[in-house]
Amino acid sequence: MKLANNWKDYEILDMANGEKLERWKEIVLVRPDPQIIWKDKQFAEKWKTANARYSRSNTGGGHWEYKKPLPTSWQINYKNLTFNIKPMGFKHTGLFPEQAVNWDWMMEKIHNTIEKEKRNVKVLNLFAYTGGATVACLAAGASVCHVDSSKGMVSWAKENVISSKLQDKPVRYIIDDVIKFVNREIRRGNKYDAIIMDPPSYGRGANGEVWKFEENIPELISLCMQVLSEKPVFFLINSYTTGISSTVLDNILKMNMKNKFGKKNLQGNFENGEIGLPMTNSETVLPCGIYARWSI
Repeated sequence: MKLANNWKDYEILDMANGEKLERWKEIVLVRPDPQIIWKDKQFAEKWKTANARYSRSNTGGGHWEYKKPLPTSWQINYKNLTFNIKPMGFKHTGLFPEQAVNWDWMMEKIHNTIEKEKRNVKVLNLFAYTGGATVACLAAGASVCHVDSSKGMVSWAKENVISSKLQDKPVRYIIDDVIKFVNREIRRGNKYDAIIMDPPSYGRGANGEVWKFEENIPELISLCMQVLSEKPVFFLINSYTTGISSTVLDNILKMNMKNKFGKKNLQGNFENGEIGLPMTNSETVLPCGIYARWSI
């Protein structure tokens, strides 16, 4: 498992009874997590420091319970990246801190390519959400096409880019269903050197298009091969879909890369596994998702 262990503004303080106690800079939140099935708290006193707790409803959804004053939004930093945090109606804050593992990897691949090959790196970020990966890739020197079906999430991504002082970098924001967009890019003949996708288990596109991970991910990866350049830098698939192994993603990615480049001509390395977050002052680790990726 790859751990996002380079944070200073974020940490897990404790985990128990289906909940995690997290510090987001000065703000402490309690949020549910289905992976936390153990009962024992390791640092019981720390739970008293929480500013707010997200409680699930028996009828679906949930709400925030505020124990201390909580700003509507605040900023946290990861290295030289700045993100705007906002408690949302469905437990989220607009950022998945475990993704720092992937941000570091992307930034290294982009930086090395630019330095060694003296060329621009064009990145396609699909299901781009609030732009964590977009900000990381822009900071590393790439140009980014940011695609998400939610107008609100794209607006939030723009805020993060501005907060990171990257607004003058080459970025294009697209509000659209990702499959429709990739099909249009195929027709236009546009190519990208790196592709990122972080699809939901289930979702709806900008015009009500239904996305189901198990049904649609093979098609999307296949389509993306048609917009992947002949000198690609990396391809990353991230998923939070339960019941799917990272090996499944790796299998699909390998099949498609070999179909595109041929077994003899395909260079680079494949890897897959879990990503997670460590708990401070503990050996306990929270598993947060899976990935499969290829890089030159």
